[in-house]
Amino acid sequence: MVKHIAVFASGTGTNFSALQSAIVQRKIPAEIVLLVCDQADAPVIKRAETVGVPVLVINYKDFATKAAAETAILASLHAHQVAAILLAGYMRIVGKTLLAAYPHRIINLHPALLPKFPGRQGIADAFAAGVSETGVTVHFIDAGIDTGQVIRQQRVSVSANDTLASLTERIHQVEHELYPDVLAELIATKKI
Repeated sequence: MVKHIAVFASGTGTNFSALQSAIVQRKIPAEIVLLVCDQADAPVIKRAETVGVPVLVINYKDFATKAAAETAILASLHAHQVAAILLAGYMRIVGKTLLAAYPHRIINLHPALLPKFPGRQGIADAFAAGVSETGVTVHFIDAGIDTGQVIRQQRVSVSANDTLASLTERIHQVEHELYPDVLAELIATKKI
């Protein structure tokens, strides 16, 4: 059975494209049936439209509360029979409404080895700290910021010659491989 997946993203969409490509090429039994985006001008929207994935642009300012915005999102998720949500550069904290509707079925990709360097600037924070190793974490989300149960991590060495740009590029390469691998594993083991 093909799992219907929603991707939530706010930016360029490279992880959206990596997931979409991996699903098609590796025949992962999933289909991205909806992109939810909170930025009307985000490049990820064009990526989704190019491959025929419906897009829901949600402007939180149009709603009285976060719960009201998430209720509107839920209506679209239910209409598309979404089984799980994959966050891919979604720059909002998911609230109680979505967490309650999708317990242990909202997954996030974070560009650091959690619990180190949580938050928006994981790569830059790790680089500034001068660590010799960082990496990528895929985890279930909870009500905290990057505090949910870790599903899998992959380490990335930081060399003396690295710049923030070179480290960022290597982190993104790992993300583009790790996230589809974890998706395939979660579906195979019936965790989503």
